[in-house]
Amino acid sequence: MDKRRFDLQLFAQGENNGRGIAVYGKEFKELLEAIFGVEAYFADFFVGDTIEALDGVANNKVAFTVKTSDIPVVVGTYSKDPATGFGAGTGKTSRFGERKEITYTDVDVPYSWTWAIHEGLDRATVNADMDTAVADRLELQAQAKVGQFNAHHGKFISDNAGKTIAGGVSVTKDNVGEIFSQLSAHFTNAKVRNGLVKIAKVRSDVYNAIIDSGLATSAKGSSVNVDDNAVLKFKGFYITEVPADLFQTKEVVYAYVQHCGKAFTGINTVRTIESEDFNGLALQGAGSAGEYVPADNKNRKGNSYWSISL
Repeated sequence: MDKRRFDLQLFAQGENNGRGIAVYGKEFKELLEAIFGVEAYFADFFVGDTIEALDGVANNKVAFTVKTSDIPVVVGTYSKDPATGFGAGTGKTSRFGERKEITYTDVDVPYSWTWAIHEGLDRATVNADMDTAVADRLELQAQAKVGQFNAHHGKFISDNAGKTIAGGVSVTKDNVGEIFSQLSAHFTNAKVRNGLVKIAKVRSDVYNAIIDSGLATSAKGSSVNVDDNAVLKFKGFYITEVPADLFQTKEVVYAYVQHCGKAFTGINTVRTIESEDFNGLALQGAGSAGEYVPADNKNRKGNSYWSISL
């Protein structure tokens, strides 16, 4: 990624006793979004393949509010009874059947975890142009935050999975086809809508088992290039290899429908300030983050997702 240079904005003397402050919330937001688009392993779980980053957030508890309604849809029948809606039933009955009132409830979605930045650049020891050093550190911090997002997003998917398939044994080239057949059946029985993209994030051992199984070959119409060791699609799922440490203990596959959740982070502050403890700048930042998936998207109404554990 190209290095960025940021112009320092020094504020007039006030509550900070004349100490120079430069604010980088907007720049850090842009860095987070750009790096997330490249380095986030579970980006396609979230709407837009992105994270919603907001700068200047003051509310550290509530990220946003959604309107929900758990009133089920009732499919009725139209009545042709002569006494319904006419005659003695005029004004008392309806040929459309009983009317159900629909209401919505406001539900606050909270931030669930926080992040922080606290570094120092001493002019006597930094051995680099200060502006350049700040820009470098902001980019590296943004990369580190995306690493945190990856870990939290993998755990979020695991914790909220609507179904877990307990394999009981290691996934090998001999049983990977049967395991993914079970996974496909679960999505079919959950009535996942046609046209939705099904994703499977897998550990390297599962990825290699698919390659070595002999079931996913060009001769069988699968999007597999064995020579390049690259799998695009298997048993109806788009396959992506993901580092093992992003899976919870003994879990090897996370499968879901694309874009069924939302990732978000609120930036309280990202700044440099002249330090009182050394001749240089303190680089500081604080923010909150979280993830959200509607209850219906966990295990019904076409946006289901599951994990497979051993």
